[in-house]
Amino acid sequence: MSLMVESRGESNGFGSEPIREPDGLGPNNENGPKTGSVDTSAAGSKTHGHGLLQAFQSLITIIVIALFIITFTVQPFRIPSESMEPTLLVGDFLLVNKQIGLEAAPHVLVPTSKIHRGDLIVFHYPVDSSLHLVKRVVGLPGDRVRLHGGHTYIDGRALSEPYAVFRPASPDSYRDDFPRMTSVDPGVDARWWSQMHSLVSNGEIAVPADSYFVLGDNRNDSEDSRYWGFVPRAAIVGKPFLIYFSLRNPDDAPGQLAAAEPGIAGGKENTGPGALVDFARWDRSLRVIY
Repeated sequence: MSLMVESRGESNGFGSEPIREPDGLGPNNENGPKTGSVDTSAAGSKTHGHGLLQAFQSLITIIVIALFIITFTVQPFRIPSESMEPTLLVGDFLLVNKQIGLEAAPHVLVPTSKIHRGDLIVFHYPVDSSLHLVKRVVGLPGDRVRLHGGHTYIDGRALSEPYAVFRPASPDSYRDDFPRMTSVDPGVDARWWSQMHSLVSNGEIAVPADSYFVLGDNRNDSEDSRYWGFVPRAAIVGKPFLIYFSLRNPDDAPGQLAAAEPGIAGGKENTGPGALVDFARWDRSLRVIY
């Protein structure tokens, strides 16, 4: 965020027209009154110092407002993994509405705070609360969830999920036929595996109160509720609503935050005129998230 301050100098040489004395009244005019020179350095220093003080006060005000917005209203996040492709790509920067707990808050520029099935949410990773993840809400409190044959079933009815993709991958009975209690995937959290036994009935898993079952849109390459459990409502940070910028990171490993280097493309240095253009996906900037 930048701050531009326009300084208006008085008639003392701060970008204004030079001071002109009326004809016949100059100090060298013998016919005019004799006057002494006036020292304007003190007045100039005072005006300059006042301008700097105003600029500093304006900057402090903007910083305070920005901190308030980031803390209570919206917050930027960056997508580090491929689990939400093609909806969200590695290198996308998101603005997240944090007013989840205020059901009656005005929603002019940001989405409603109430969580619906199909919403994207940002939350604290249940296994490590210092990390943030973004997934799509599939199961609401009280739902009975099952995944089978490339479909998600809620209370026995298949969901319409136009956002879900199933890219070619090796067969995985645990991932593709969930909940499956006969075999366990090495990536499953041990505590979640133990908890599942008390929640599964008739091949379905029941979502507890104040919890949500979430999945990645890239269903064959996503560690989600199948592997570490439900997302408590208290762990939800907010709902992303805008991609405000997107960096190209074709070589980034999933789950890692790698710094993008403008001018480096495909491992080769690019010093041509397109170097400052190719590092970003400009067509994704300011894209509303659905």
